[in-house]
Amino acid sequence: MRWLLAVCWALIFMLAACSSSPTPSKKGAYYLDDGPPKGSVDLANVKDAIPRSEPLSKTGNKPYVVFGKRYVPLKSNAGFKQKGTASWYGKKFHGKRTSSGETYDMYKMTAAHTVLPIPSYAKVTNLNNGRSIIVRVNDRGPFKHNRVMDLSYAAALKLDVVKTGTGRVEIIAINDNKQVSKPQPLKKDSQRVTIQLGAFSNYDSALKLQKRLQADGYSKAMIETIQQNELNIYRVRLGPIKEPGNIDFTLGDLHHGGYADAHIIVETVN
Repeated sequence: MRWLLAVCWALIFMLAACSSSPTPSKKGAYYLDDGPPKGSVDLANVKDAIPRSEPLSKTGNKPYVVFGKRYVPLKSNAGFKQKGTASWYGKKFHGKRTSSGETYDMYKMTAAHTVLPIPSYAKVTNLNNGRSIIVRVNDRGPFKHNRVMDLSYAAALKLDVVKTGTGRVEIIAINDNKQVSKPQPLKKDSQRVTIQLGAFSNYDSALKLQKRLQADGYSKAMIETIQQNELNIYRVRLGPIKEPGNIDFTLGDLHHGGYADAHIIVETVN
């Protein structure tokens, strides 16, 4: 799988840094051992991926750790939207096994993502030129430089990000999988669902975490105070979350953003 290769390459680079050998040089937007194929590609014959109902892959959908960071794949792509930098991968991985167990084909409209379900579909728009494509997510990555998606060579070519190597994109998941059941609303006045990020005996620590969450876009981060053994405990939480479809997405987004302690709390409300 690509994440295993990524770990191996990271070890190679660290060993190289400790020796007199130079790190791999770059040619344009990619390293010399990767890049586009020698021949040209007829984009007219490269069609967007067609969303269809598929079962989740037996591989690639369990929590995993790469470079010391834990990732929790989403069970549903419903409502997923993300903006950030996308990169691409080409001949170095062509013909190798993806996280889904399928063979990577750089001429197909596929992509790698750290947490979107495998397989799933997404509309990807290049925010610099307005071009849009539909890709099928069947691999894991990217794992460096805060990138949000690795595109196949063909997908990157259609978005015009091959020469630059990266591009600013918007990802909008296309929810068309049978394994994603339609979210059922929670029973009113019966359960309260929140996501807890931390619990502290020191208010300043809770306040610091709340401000960090707010700076990362979680404006509704709150601090709840309870008493345990005559001591005040300050809990930092998000919610309440009323739609089940938003729970996995929010939790996965938090883990992806570095909040490893985030977990779901379900409480009965009388």
